[in-house]
Amino acid sequence: MKIKFLCLAAACGAALTLAPAAHADDIGTTAIKAGQFKTLVKAVQAVGLAPTIMGNTKLTVFAPTDAAFAKLPPGTVEMLLKPENKATLKQILSYHVLPGVVSANKVMGLPSGTNVSTVADEKVIVRLMNGKVMLDPGMGKKATVTRAGIKADNGLIHVIDTVLIPPSVQRAMMAKQPMMNPKMDSKMDGDM
Repeated sequence: MKIKFLCLAAACGAALTLAPAAHADDIGTTAIKAGQFKTLVKAVQAVGLAPTIMGNTKLTVFAPTDAAFAKLPPGTVEMLLKPENKATLKQILSYHVLPGVVSANKVMGLPSGTNVSTVADEKVIVRLMNGKVMLDPGMGKKATVTRAGIKADNGLIHVIDTVLIPPSVQRAMMAKQPMMNPKMDSKMDGDM
């Protein structure tokens, strides 16, 4: 059974305005014109990646919508946009980018569970589930591709519904979690 790549533009609530086929805009300009990637555009500008996605390098961007960013815990976006968190934000954004142009057909042709290398030098797992393409960082929340193949001069945009957090960032976040007080641990074990 051939799984079809879903294009749910209507379900996303906003259609992208694309330039005529004779001349498409670059990935950055296409995202700006779409109107549903304001948070992504702001983050890309904050870390200095705008020249890359607006340049001549061929890229494929799995672009989280503003609604995807809104699913993050309150204050996360604001915290990531602080200058001291620039490296972390850059790693997160780079994890959403593949080198070269990777079409929806190519993604659909991959066996479910295939590891794909991102520009962040970390792999994301591509899963095909119930006719949908999902991106899985291996730990944390998965993203579903809701619209595929938005053409730009320098590549493609595939719209996703969740911000992907790369494994390296997830491990760093877990390492910073405060450990419980050992005295509290023993009380919880019943040693009162």
